[in-house]
Amino acid sequence: MLKKLVLLMLGLAISLSACGGSQVQNDAGALTKIRLPMGYIANIQYAPFYAAIEKGYFKEAGIEIEFDYSFETDGVKLVGAGELPFAVVSGEQVLLARAQEVPVTYVAAWYQQYPISVIAKSDAGIVTPQDLKGTTIGLPGLFGANYIGLRALLFSAGLSEADVTLVEVGFNQVELFAAGKQNIVVGYAANEPIQLKAQGFDVTELRVADSVQLAANGLLASEKIIAEDPELVRAFVGAFLKGLKFTNENPDEAYALSATYIPNFADLDEKVQKEILATSIEMWKAERLGYSDPQAWENMQTILLEMGLIPENMDLNKAFTNSFVP
Repeated sequence: MLKKLVLLMLGLAISLSACGGSQVQNDAGALTKIRLPMGYIANIQYAPFYAAIEKGYFKEAGIEIEFDYSFETDGVKLVGAGELPFAVVSGEQVLLARAQEVPVTYVAAWYQQYPISVIAKSDAGIVTPQDLKGTTIGLPGLFGANYIGLRALLFSAGLSEADVTLVEVGFNQVELFAAGKQNIVVGYAANEPIQLKAQGFDVTELRVADSVQLAANGLLASEKIIAEDPELVRAFVGAFLKGLKFTNENPDEAYALSATYIPNFADLDEKVQKEILATSIEMWKAERLGYSDPQAWENMQTILLEMGLIPENMDLNKAFTNSFVP
């Protein structure tokens, strides 16, 4: 059903000035300092991480976090090279990396629904995925969850990348849409469509999760750290999941705790930001927080195979694990 697509490349060289797991001292004793690639800019959607720090969950686990807001594929490469122990990534990045023999494993699910949407001006006539044929679509780049989500949505409608024109716009979808420079953009369901509606735009939203269930955003670890220090992995996952549970149950307090981590937080529209958080929480909820649904991984592998992104079926038991999830 799905057709060929050039493999995403993970092999660009990256020079590092410091290792991501050094020991630091504070009043509580020795902490493991971890630089954590986030895959996006500082945002209220990272409230579970911010809350986990502010509530002391990471500190209790013996961990100090330094956030690295670089591109998602950079985090995958660094973790795969054993330079950093963990990263925040989307599910497809795990399979793309493992297809290139990058030794990484997804150790906890954060999102239970694939969070990507295509957002269009209502008068553009985009009601179904099939309506995207012949359109120009702006997205951050030809990488990451936005790109894979769009491709999955297109192919679910029997379309290919050749049926649309893709424009790389960085993380400026809202600004370009508002300025009339892009009539259709790809973004996170809990971010761009909410911001645009708040600005008075009448938009149509096509959610990828309404068309297909895919492994979504979560925590990635290197096989090296899993083998050499499984207790660090367990502690890291546990601290994050405490932050996630706290945020789900106490969104207003988690919102307030995020203030110091987000630039110009006081200038942001509080109503919009709280709606972003509330929409995100709906995609995070699960009976067992952190649990990876095997069927979502099967679906992701099938999609990537049909798109030609990976050459063959792989052992999904090595791609993800629930063994560190409480």
